[in-house]
Amino acid sequence: MTTPPSALTRTQLDAYLSFTEVAALLRPAVEQQLREAGELSYVQFQLLARLGDAPEGRLRMTDLADGVVYSRSGLTYQAQVLEQRGLVTRGPSPDDERSTVVSLTEAGRDILAAVFPGHIATVHGLLFAQISDDDAATLADVLGRISGHLRQHPPRSAGRGRRKATPPTG
Repeated sequence: MTTPPSALTRTQLDAYLSFTEVAALLRPAVEQQLREAGELSYVQFQLLARLGDAPEGRLRMTDLADGVVYSRSGLTYQAQVLEQRGLVTRGPSPDDERSTVVSLTEAGRDILAAVFPGHIATVHGLLFAQISDDDAATLADVLGRISGHLRQHPPRSAGRGRRKATPPTG
């Protein structure tokens, strides 16, 4: 077993600080655009976008929660809000009645169509306009590897159905 390092190198610290700064500066601008264009939160947009990319426009709730790295209870609430707006429907899975499937409605597709042009412009203008396609490919590769590593040990709220053992009382 290897011993974890006791400090970050200067390069690692600079990369970490730059990454957190970019995320902190980008997200509010993206969230504002989503609110203005579609009255959507960031998580609601992620949910709709994943459904838009899914075969037949539907996914199981657990797969959505894992994909957007969001707690199942939080995602249930967000899906309920979207369902009340008529953007999604929820129902039992045809394959497993214990699972809930979320499906994108035509109204949901319409809101995505309304939001995407501004979303793309915001992300491009703030994140990609200053770098080359080669830089973007390198960034995608590096972040993809990190994401894959982090998904091996996801936060408890985003992990696959692990339950904490209840200690005996007495």
